[in-house]
Amino acid sequence: MSGICAGRVAVVTGAGRGLGRAHALALAAEGAKVVVNDLGVGLDGGGDPGDGTADSTTDGPAQRVVDEIRAAGGEAVAHGGDIATAEGAQSLIATALDAYGRLDALVNNAGFLRDRMLVNLGEDDWDAVVRVHLRGHFLPLKHAAAHWRAESRAGRAPEARVVNTSSGAGLLGSVGQGNYSAAKAGILGLTLVAAAEMARYGVLVNAIAPAARTRMTERTFAETMAAPGGDAFDAMAPDNVSPLVVWLASAASAGVTGRVFEAEAGRITVMEGWRPGPTVDKGARWTPAEAGEAARELLARAEPPQAVYGAG
Repeated sequence: MSGICAGRVAVVTGAGRGLGRAHALALAAEGAKVVVNDLGVGLDGGGDPGDGTADSTTDGPAQRVVDEIRAAGGEAVAHGGDIATAEGAQSLIATALDAYGRLDALVNNAGFLRDRMLVNLGEDDWDAVVRVHLRGHFLPLKHAAAHWRAESRAGRAPEARVVNTSSGAGLLGSVGQGNYSAAKAGILGLTLVAAAEMARYGVLVNAIAPAARTRMTERTFAETMAAPGGDAFDAMAPDNVSPLVVWLASAASAGVTGRVFEAEAGRITVMEGWRPGPTVDKGARWTPAEAGEAARELLARAEPPQAVYGAG
């Protein structure tokens, strides 16, 4: 087996189902050896012990994806730890190094939902979603970065890649998903900082904001599940997002870092993020009335924001 990721070792979190599974299979099809991480919990994270000791390697979703990869002639191992704990994240990176002796790419994908309107959103639901998405990105990234820094300092400059997973909810917000939107927006900030800090070690860090049919979105995309015409393009298949992830995880993406891409169906978009718009400088302190008048004038010249998902 050979391809764009031949000889590379990739770790994918939350890879037992949905987008993560599609990424793991696509990476393996392009020659990567894959560490398939999945804790094997429910859509809302139920069953997670939160102590990094969970093990779904025997018959859980991670092992099933490993079996698929091996049946197709690829190489993969399962990891069932909780990557939102220091112990679980550290063991994730250690699994790649123990099994294959190297690490070239980290695809952070794990997550779940606990949707509520803000007035009904409990602290536990806030903490759980921020934990799995944001801490679940930070900790694997931290331990992978420590390895790559050590490699660089030892004179073995890596061609390492990190692909983080944000969302349209992180870019624009989503009604009923305040916790998820905040976590996904935080992932974008983390991506930018990591790209700046890790460039000196040969590590490139980017993020995607995918849209696809998974356990988390099956109700949203329910009407698109049956593609007419038999062989018609299934626009919402998770597999449509994976080619971009595979390229970002490969050495072919040299020079691309600190960028955010939307990926949906056959469409790829580079997101341009916050940029300064209209501005005015009085050169002295404003009164509240003056500041308000200036703000109104600036808003009249500014591009209107895109609508929050689910608003109106």
